[in-house]
Amino acid sequence: MAIGATMMTFDVQIADVDRGVYEDMTVRLARHPSETDAFLVTRLLAYCLEYDEGIVFSEGISATDEPAVLVRDATGRVTAWIEVGAPDAERLHYGSRLADRTRGWTHRDPDKLVAGWAGRRIHDAEHIAVHSFDAGFVDAAAAAVERRNRLTVSRIEDRLYVDVNGTALETDVHTRTLDAR
Repeated sequence: MAIGATMMTFDVQIADVDRGVYEDMTVRLARHPSETDAFLVTRLLAYCLEYDEGIVFSEGISATDEPAVLVRDATGRVTAWIEVGAPDAERLHYGSRLADRTRGWTHRDPDKLVAGWAGRRIHDAEHIAVHSFDAGFVDAAAAAVERRNRLTVSRIEDRLYVDVNGTALETDVHTRTLDAR
């Protein structure tokens, strides 16, 4: 019998000064058995740092035609396509054609990730940003995650301050655009 997803709960406070977003919410996140700690934390942070009305997690690995996180407007149209981890060029191309805004959030080396897309056709590549964190940040955050969590996320001038269950961490948010290849 296959192991099912583990439900995780996060009581989240977001203070994103850079975007003027301030929210308190409870986020329920299904963790697939094959999902790494680093991917889970990156997916949660992408949700928090891209938070907007209409944001949702996709159906997970079974939703091959959707990113990890997306934003839909009131009509159901996709307005933001948010990939997590190491998406391939075809997914970015598809998302960029579908949505107004396409972003990537990764816990991997962004230089290697972007280099892998060199020479590949990606629609509107100059407007796609890939965000990453300082080395070790995601792993430290993942070590503090439990099934029930309290999470505070604050961003000021691309400096990120995160508190996970009493563990305080900070990092720069690094941004690469695909046109800077």
